[in-house]
Amino acid sequence: MLVIVAPGQGAQTPGFLGPWLEDPTFAARFDWLATVAGLDLAHYGTEADAETIRDTRIAQPLLVATGLVAALELFPHPADAFSQIGAVAGHSVGEIAAAAGARVITAEQAMVLVRERGRAMADAAAVTPTGMTAVLGGDRAEVLGALDRHGLTPANDNGPGQIVAAGTTEQLAALAADPPTKARLMPLSVAGAFHTHHMEPAVGHLAALARSVSTHDPRTRVISNRDGQVVHDGRDVLARLVGQIASPVRWDLCLETMEDLGVTGILEMPPAGTLTGIARRALKGVETFALKTPDQLDDARAFCAKHGESSEMETAPTWRMVVSPGKGTFHVAGAARDGDLLAPGTVIGEVASSRDRTGVTAPHGGQVVEWLVEDGDLVSPGQPLLRLHPQGAAS
Repeated sequence: MLVIVAPGQGAQTPGFLGPWLEDPTFAARFDWLATVAGLDLAHYGTEADAETIRDTRIAQPLLVATGLVAALELFPHPADAFSQIGAVAGHSVGEIAAAAGARVITAEQAMVLVRERGRAMADAAAVTPTGMTAVLGGDRAEVLGALDRHGLTPANDNGPGQIVAAGTTEQLAALAADPPTKARLMPLSVAGAFHTHHMEPAVGHLAALARSVSTHDPRTRVISNRDGQVVHDGRDVLARLVGQIASPVRWDLCLETMEDLGVTGILEMPPAGTLTGIARRALKGVETFALKTPDQLDDARAFCAKHGESSEMETAPTWRMVVSPGKGTFHVAGAARDGDLLAPGTVIGEVASSRDRTGVTAPHGGQVVEWLVEDGDLVSPGQPLLRLHPQGAAS
Protein backbone atom coordinates (compact mmCIF):
# COMPACT_ATOMS: atom_id res chain seq x y z
CA MET A 1 0.00 0.00 0.00
CA LEU A 2 1.48 3.30 -1.18
CA VAL A 3 0.56 6.65 0.41
CA ILE A 4 1.67 9.94 -1.16
CA VAL A 5 1.99 12.87 1.27
CA ALA A 6 2.53 16.61 0.71
CA PRO A 7 4.35 18.76 3.28
CA GLY A 8 3.12 21.94 4.92
CA GLN A 9 4.55 25.38 5.56
CA GLY A 10 8.04 25.32 7.01
CA ALA A 11 9.30 22.62 4.63
CA GLN A 12 10.61 25.23 2.16
CA THR A 13 14.30 26.20 2.19
CA PRO A 14 16.15 28.81 0.11
CA GLY A 15 17.02 27.58 -3.38
CA PHE A 16 15.23 24.22 -3.09
CA LEU A 17 13.50 24.69 -6.45
CA GLY A 18 16.66 25.27 -8.49
CA PRO A 19 17.37 21.68 -9.63
CA TRP A 20 13.75 21.17 -10.66
CA LEU A 21 13.63 24.24 -12.87
CA GLU A 22 16.54 22.94 -14.97
CA ASP A 23 13.97 20.72 -16.73
CA PRO A 24 12.20 22.89 -19.39
CA THR A 25 8.96 20.93 -19.07
CA PHE A 26 8.87 21.38 -15.30
CA ALA A 27 9.76 25.06 -15.69
CA ALA A 28 6.95 25.67 -18.20
CA ARG A 29 4.32 23.93 -16.08
CA PHE A 30 5.54 25.73 -12.97
CA ASP A 31 5.42 29.08 -14.75
CA TRP A 32 1.79 28.43 -15.67
CA LEU A 33 0.78 27.78 -12.05
CA ALA A 34 2.79 30.79 -10.90
CA THR A 35 0.92 32.90 -13.45
CA VAL A 36 -2.39 31.65 -12.08
CA ALA A 37 -1.26 32.63 -8.58
CA GLY A 38 0.05 36.00 -9.78
CA LEU A 39 3.44 35.47 -8.10
CA ASP A 40 7.02 35.07 -9.33
CA LEU A 41 7.33 31.67 -7.66
CA ALA A 42 10.44 30.70 -9.65
CA HIS A 43 12.27 33.65 -8.09
CA TYR A 44 11.07 32.78 -4.61
CA GLY A 45 12.07 29.13 -4.99
CA THR A 46 15.57 29.85 -6.28
CA GLU A 47 16.84 33.30 -5.22
CA ALA A 48 14.80 34.52 -2.24
CA ASP A 49 16.17 34.23 1.30
CA ALA A 50 14.66 32.27 4.19
CA GLU A 51 12.89 35.28 5.69
CA THR A 52 11.20 36.14 2.40
CA ILE A 53 9.85 32.64 1.77
CA ARG A 54 8.71 32.45 5.39
CA ASP A 55 5.92 34.89 4.40
CA THR A 56 2.68 32.91 4.39
CA ARG A 57 1.54 34.64 1.19
CA ILE A 58 4.59 33.28 -0.62
CA ALA A 59 5.32 29.97 1.13
CA GLN A 60 1.89 28.42 0.64
CA PRO A 61 1.56 28.90 -3.17
CA LEU A 62 5.22 27.94 -3.57
CA LEU A 63 4.69 24.60 -1.80
CA VAL A 64 1.48 23.68 -3.60
CA ALA A 65 2.81 24.54 -7.08
CA THR A 66 5.98 22.53 -6.45
CA GLY A 67 4.04 19.48 -5.28
CA LEU A 68 1.63 19.52 -8.20
CA VAL A 69 4.26 19.89 -10.92
CA ALA A 70 6.55 17.34 -9.28
CA ALA A 71 3.64 14.88 -9.29
CA LEU A 72 3.50 15.18 -13.08
CA GLU A 73 7.21 14.41 -13.21
CA LEU A 74 6.75 11.37 -10.98
CA PHE A 75 3.73 10.12 -12.96
CA PRO A 76 4.15 11.32 -16.59
CA HIS A 77 0.80 9.68 -17.41
CA PRO A 78 -1.39 10.90 -14.54
CA ALA A 79 -4.15 8.33 -15.09
CA ASP A 80 -1.62 5.59 -14.36
CA ALA A 81 -1.01 7.00 -10.89
CA PHE A 82 -4.31 5.71 -9.55
CA SER A 83 -3.34 2.12 -10.29
CA GLN A 84 -0.61 2.56 -7.67
CA ILE A 85 -1.67 5.18 -5.12
CA GLY A 86 -3.63 3.73 -2.20
CA ALA A 87 -4.20 7.08 -0.46
CA VAL A 88 -3.04 10.69 -0.33
CA ALA A 89 -2.70 13.14 2.54
CA GLY A 90 -1.25 16.60 3.03
CA HIS A 91 -0.09 18.39 6.17
CA SER A 92 -1.89 21.72 6.58
CA VAL A 93 -1.58 23.58 3.24
CA GLY A 94 -0.32 20.31 1.75
CA GLU A 95 -3.94 19.15 1.82
CA ILE A 96 -4.65 21.45 -1.13
CA ALA A 97 -1.95 19.72 -3.18
CA ALA A 98 -3.30 16.33 -2.09
CA ALA A 99 -6.86 17.27 -3.07
CA ALA A 100 -5.75 18.44 -6.51
CA GLY A 101 -3.63 15.33 -6.95
CA ALA A 102 -6.69 13.19 -6.19
CA ARG A 103 -8.61 15.20 -8.83
CA VAL A 104 -11.07 16.77 -6.37
CA ILE A 105 -10.16 20.19 -7.73
CA THR A 106 -8.03 21.30 -10.68
CA ALA A 107 -4.49 22.59 -10.37
CA GLU A 108 -5.71 26.06 -11.32
CA GLN A 109 -8.43 26.01 -8.67
CA ALA A 110 -5.82 24.86 -6.16
CA MET A 111 -3.56 27.80 -6.98
CA VAL A 112 -6.32 30.37 -6.61
CA LEU A 113 -7.43 28.84 -3.30
CA VAL A 114 -3.91 28.66 -1.90
CA ARG A 115 -3.13 32.22 -2.99
CA GLU A 116 -6.23 33.50 -1.20
CA ARG A 117 -5.58 31.20 1.78
CA GLY A 118 -2.08 32.61 2.22
CA ARG A 119 -3.24 36.20 1.95
CA ALA A 120 -6.17 35.73 4.31
CA MET A 121 -4.09 33.90 6.91
CA ALA A 122 -1.41 36.59 6.80
CA ASP A 123 -4.07 39.28 7.29
CA ALA A 124 -5.59 37.37 10.21
CA ALA A 125 -2.16 36.89 11.80
CA ALA A 126 -1.52 40.65 11.64
CA VAL A 127 -4.43 41.42 13.97
CA THR A 128 -2.82 40.04 17.16
CA PRO A 129 0.85 39.11 17.86
CA THR A 130 0.75 35.31 17.81
CA GLY A 131 3.05 32.40 17.12
CA MET A 132 3.69 28.68 17.44
CA THR A 133 6.08 26.56 19.52
CA ALA A 134 6.86 22.86 19.08
CA VAL A 135 6.71 20.85 22.30
CA LEU A 136 9.04 17.88 21.88
CA GLY A 137 8.89 14.92 24.26
CA GLY A 138 7.27 14.86 27.67
CA ASP A 139 4.16 13.03 28.83
CA ARG A 140 1.29 13.61 26.39
CA ALA A 141 -1.35 14.24 29.07
CA GLU A 142 0.95 16.63 30.92
CA VAL A 143 1.80 18.49 27.70
CA LEU A 144 -1.86 18.94 26.79
CA GLY A 145 -2.62 20.00 30.37
CA ALA A 146 0.09 22.66 30.24
CA LEU A 147 -1.26 24.02 26.96
CA ASP A 148 -4.78 24.18 28.36
CA ARG A 149 -3.53 25.90 31.52
CA HIS A 150 -1.97 28.69 29.48
CA GLY A 151 -4.88 29.04 27.02
CA LEU A 152 -2.92 27.59 24.10
CA THR A 153 -4.21 25.37 21.29
CA PRO A 154 -2.52 22.09 20.26
CA ALA A 155 -2.55 23.29 16.65
CA ASN A 156 -0.55 20.37 15.23
CA ASP A 157 -0.54 16.90 16.77
CA ASN A 158 2.15 15.21 14.74
CA GLY A 159 2.33 11.93 16.62
CA PRO A 160 4.34 10.62 19.55
CA GLY A 161 6.40 13.31 21.22
CA GLN A 162 5.58 16.21 18.92
CA ILE A 163 2.74 18.64 19.60
CA VAL A 164 2.77 22.24 18.34
CA ALA A 165 1.30 24.88 20.63
CA ALA A 166 -0.22 28.04 19.17
CA GLY A 167 -1.54 31.24 20.68
CA THR A 168 -0.57 34.79 21.60
CA THR A 169 3.03 35.72 22.27
CA GLU A 170 2.12 36.27 25.94
CA GLN A 171 0.64 32.77 26.21
CA LEU A 172 3.70 31.25 24.56
CA ALA A 173 6.00 33.18 26.92
CA ALA A 174 4.05 31.81 29.89
CA LEU A 175 4.51 28.28 28.55
CA ALA A 176 8.25 28.89 28.14
CA ALA A 177 8.41 29.97 31.79
CA ASP A 178 6.41 26.93 32.93
CA PRO A 179 7.19 24.09 30.50
CA PRO A 180 5.95 20.50 30.89
CA THR A 181 8.36 18.12 32.62
CA LYS A 182 10.95 16.49 30.34
CA ALA A 183 9.71 18.44 27.33
CA ARG A 184 11.83 20.64 25.06
CA LEU A 185 10.34 23.80 23.56
CA MET A 186 11.29 25.00 20.08
CA PRO A 187 9.74 28.27 18.81
CA LEU A 188 8.78 27.95 15.14
CA SER A 189 9.54 30.45 12.39
CA VAL A 190 5.94 31.05 11.37
CA ALA A 191 4.00 34.27 11.11
CA GLY A 192 0.97 33.48 13.26
CA ALA A 193 -1.12 31.05 15.31
CA PHE A 194 -2.29 28.89 12.42
CA HIS A 195 -5.03 26.30 12.94
CA THR A 196 -6.55 28.20 15.85
CA HIS A 197 -9.49 30.56 16.37
CA HIS A 198 -7.17 33.43 15.42
CA MET A 199 -7.60 32.29 11.81
CA GLU A 200 -11.42 32.47 11.75
CA PRO A 201 -11.48 35.57 9.48
CA ALA A 202 -9.54 33.59 6.87
CA VAL A 203 -12.08 30.77 7.05
CA GLY A 204 -14.88 33.17 6.17
CA HIS A 205 -13.02 34.51 3.15
CA LEU A 206 -12.17 31.04 1.80
CA ALA A 207 -15.69 29.75 2.46
CA ALA A 208 -17.16 32.52 0.31
CA LEU A 209 -14.82 31.65 -2.55
CA ALA A 210 -15.35 27.90 -2.19
CA ARG A 211 -19.05 28.27 -2.95
CA SER A 212 -18.10 28.86 -6.59
CA VAL A 213 -15.59 25.99 -6.84
CA SER A 214 -16.77 22.87 -8.66
CA THR A 215 -15.50 19.57 -7.29
CA HIS A 216 -15.25 15.90 -8.25
CA ASP A 217 -15.16 12.90 -5.98
CA PRO A 218 -11.53 11.86 -5.37
CA ARG A 219 -9.94 9.17 -7.50
CA THR A 220 -8.21 7.66 -4.46
CA ARG A 221 -8.55 7.82 -0.69
CA VAL A 222 -8.06 11.29 0.80
CA ILE A 223 -7.08 11.20 4.47
CA SER A 224 -8.31 14.32 6.25
CA ASN A 225 -6.25 16.40 8.70
CA ARG A 226 -9.33 17.13 10.74
CA ASP A 227 -9.87 13.65 12.13
CA GLY A 228 -7.87 11.17 10.08
CA GLN A 229 -10.99 9.97 8.26
CA VAL A 230 -11.03 8.90 4.63
CA VAL A 231 -13.22 11.34 2.69
CA HIS A 232 -14.76 10.34 -0.64
CA ASP A 233 -17.14 13.20 -1.36
CA GLY A 234 -15.54 16.10 -3.24
CA ARG A 235 -17.65 18.77 -1.58
CA ASP A 236 -16.73 17.41 1.86
CA VAL A 237 -13.03 17.47 0.94
CA LEU A 238 -13.35 21.13 -0.06
CA ALA A 239 -15.31 22.05 3.08
CA ARG A 240 -12.63 20.42 5.21
CA LEU A 241 -9.89 22.32 3.36
CA VAL A 242 -11.63 25.56 4.29
CA GLY A 243 -12.45 24.72 7.92
CA GLN A 244 -9.01 23.27 8.55
CA ILE A 245 -7.48 26.76 8.47
CA ALA A 246 -8.81 27.36 12.00
CA SER A 247 -8.82 23.73 13.20
CA PRO A 248 -5.93 21.66 14.60
CA VAL A 249 -3.99 19.39 12.25
CA ARG A 250 -4.42 15.85 13.59
CA TRP A 251 -1.54 14.25 11.72
CA ASP A 252 -1.40 11.63 14.49
CA LEU A 253 -4.85 10.40 13.40
CA CYS A 254 -3.78 10.47 9.74
CA LEU A 255 -0.88 8.19 10.66
CA GLU A 256 -3.28 5.87 12.50
CA THR A 257 -5.43 5.63 9.39
CA MET A 258 -2.41 4.86 7.22
CA GLU A 259 -1.54 2.07 9.63
CA ASP A 260 -5.13 0.78 9.54
CA LEU A 261 -4.93 0.70 5.75
CA GLY A 262 -1.81 -1.44 5.90
CA VAL A 263 0.57 1.14 4.43
CA THR A 264 3.96 -0.28 3.43
CA GLY A 265 5.46 2.76 1.69
CA ILE A 266 5.12 6.53 2.16
CA LEU A 267 6.49 8.92 -0.45
CA GLU A 268 6.74 12.62 0.41
CA MET A 269 6.57 15.17 -2.39
CA PRO A 270 9.13 18.00 -2.51
CA PRO A 271 10.36 19.82 -0.56
CA ALA A 272 10.48 16.53 1.33
CA GLY A 273 11.88 15.32 4.63
CA THR A 274 9.59 16.52 7.41
CA LEU A 275 6.73 14.04 7.02
CA THR A 276 8.92 11.05 6.22
CA GLY A 277 10.88 11.83 9.38
CA ILE A 278 7.69 11.76 11.45
CA ALA A 279 6.57 8.55 9.73
CA ARG A 280 9.83 6.77 10.51
CA ARG A 281 9.33 7.46 14.22
CA ALA A 282 5.62 6.65 14.32
CA LEU A 283 5.23 3.77 11.84
CA LYS A 284 8.01 1.30 12.47
CA GLY A 285 8.71 -1.01 9.54
CA VAL A 286 7.08 1.27 6.95
CA GLU A 287 9.45 2.30 4.17
CA THR A 288 9.71 5.99 3.33
CA PHE A 289 10.99 8.01 0.39
CA ALA A 290 11.72 11.75 0.60
CA LEU A 291 11.62 13.14 -2.95
CA LYS A 292 13.86 16.20 -2.80
CA THR A 293 15.54 16.53 -6.21
CA PRO A 294 14.75 15.40 -9.77
CA ASP A 295 17.73 13.04 -9.89
CA GLN A 296 15.74 10.82 -7.50
CA LEU A 297 12.80 10.39 -9.87
CA ASP A 298 13.76 6.98 -11.26
CA ASP A 299 14.24 5.61 -7.75
CA ALA A 300 10.96 7.22 -6.69
CA ARG A 301 9.10 5.52 -9.54
CA ALA A 302 10.64 2.18 -8.54
CA PHE A 303 9.50 2.83 -4.95
CA CYS A 304 5.94 3.51 -6.17
CA ALA A 305 5.93 0.36 -8.30
CA LYS A 306 7.14 -1.70 -5.33
CA HIS A 307 4.46 -0.50 -2.92
CA GLY A 308 1.69 0.53 -5.31
CA GLU A 309 -1.78 -0.96 -5.51
CA SER A 310 -5.08 0.47 -6.68
CA SER A 311 -7.36 2.00 -4.03
CA GLU A 312 -10.39 0.44 -5.77
CA MET A 313 -12.17 3.76 -5.36
CA GLU A 314 -12.37 5.04 -8.92
CA THR A 315 -15.81 6.39 -9.79
CA ALA A 316 -17.30 4.99 -12.98
CA PRO A 317 -19.57 7.27 -15.01
CA THR A 318 -22.73 5.29 -14.31
CA TRP A 319 -22.50 4.76 -10.54
CA ARG A 320 -21.10 6.13 -7.31
CA MET A 321 -19.74 4.40 -4.24
CA VAL A 322 -20.24 5.28 -0.59
CA VAL A 323 -17.13 4.38 1.40
CA SER A 324 -16.19 3.95 5.04
CA PRO A 325 -14.61 7.00 6.68
CA GLY A 326 -12.52 4.89 9.05
CA LYS A 327 -11.78 1.54 10.64
CA GLY A 328 -14.45 -0.14 12.77
CA THR A 329 -17.67 -2.12 12.69
CA PHE A 330 -20.33 -1.07 10.18
CA HIS A 331 -23.95 -0.95 11.33
CA VAL A 332 -26.57 -0.49 8.59
CA ALA A 333 -29.35 2.03 9.17
CA GLY A 334 -32.77 0.39 8.95
CA ALA A 335 -34.24 2.91 6.50
CA ALA A 336 -31.32 2.50 4.11
CA ARG A 337 -31.33 -1.29 4.33
CA ASP A 338 -35.00 -1.50 3.40
CA GLY A 339 -35.01 1.08 0.60
CA ASP A 340 -34.23 0.77 -3.10
CA LEU A 341 -34.00 4.52 -3.75
CA LEU A 342 -32.08 6.73 -1.33
CA ALA A 343 -32.59 10.48 -1.14
CA PRO A 344 -29.49 12.70 -1.24
CA GLY A 345 -27.99 12.93 2.24
CA THR A 346 -29.56 9.70 3.50
CA VAL A 347 -27.74 8.18 6.49
CA ILE A 348 -26.89 4.62 5.44
CA GLY A 349 -25.36 3.60 8.76
CA GLU A 350 -22.44 4.24 11.09
CA VAL A 351 -18.94 2.97 11.70
CA ALA A 352 -18.24 2.23 15.36
CA SER A 353 -14.67 2.11 16.68
CA SER A 354 -13.10 2.15 20.11
CA ARG A 355 -12.72 5.93 19.72
CA ASP A 356 -16.10 7.06 18.37
CA ARG A 357 -19.12 6.36 16.18
CA THR A 358 -19.23 8.09 12.78
CA GLY A 359 -22.36 8.40 10.67
CA VAL A 360 -22.09 7.55 6.97
CA THR A 361 -24.28 9.34 4.41
CA ALA A 362 -24.96 8.96 0.70
CA PRO A 363 -24.46 12.62 -0.28
CA HIS A 364 -25.67 12.20 -3.86
CA GLY A 365 -28.42 9.67 -3.23
CA GLY A 366 -29.50 7.29 -5.95
CA GLN A 367 -30.78 3.82 -6.83
CA VAL A 368 -29.24 1.05 -4.77
CA VAL A 369 -27.21 -1.23 -7.04
CA GLU A 370 -25.72 -3.46 -4.36
CA TRP A 371 -24.57 -3.49 -0.77
CA LEU A 372 -20.90 -4.44 -0.59
CA VAL A 373 -20.90 -5.16 3.16
CA GLU A 374 -23.35 -6.58 5.69
CA ASP A 375 -24.49 -5.31 9.06
CA GLY A 376 -21.79 -6.00 11.66
CA ASP A 377 -18.92 -6.35 9.18
CA LEU A 378 -15.51 -5.03 10.11
CA VAL A 379 -14.49 -2.33 7.62
CA SER A 380 -11.29 -0.46 6.83
CA PRO A 381 -10.79 3.23 5.93
CA GLY A 382 -12.05 3.93 2.42
CA GLN A 383 -13.63 0.48 1.98
CA PRO A 384 -16.61 0.62 -0.41
CA LEU A 385 -19.89 0.02 1.42
CA LEU A 386 -22.62 0.67 -1.14
CA ARG A 387 -22.89 1.16 -4.90
CA LEU A 388 -25.53 3.58 -6.24
CA HIS A 389 -26.82 4.81 -9.58
CA PRO A 390 -26.78 8.63 -9.09
CA GLN A 391 -30.12 10.40 -9.01
CA GLY A 392 -28.99 13.94 -8.08
CA ALA A 393 -26.93 15.73 -5.45
CA ALA A 394 -27.76 17.01 -1.99
CA SER A 395 -28.38 20.74 -1.81
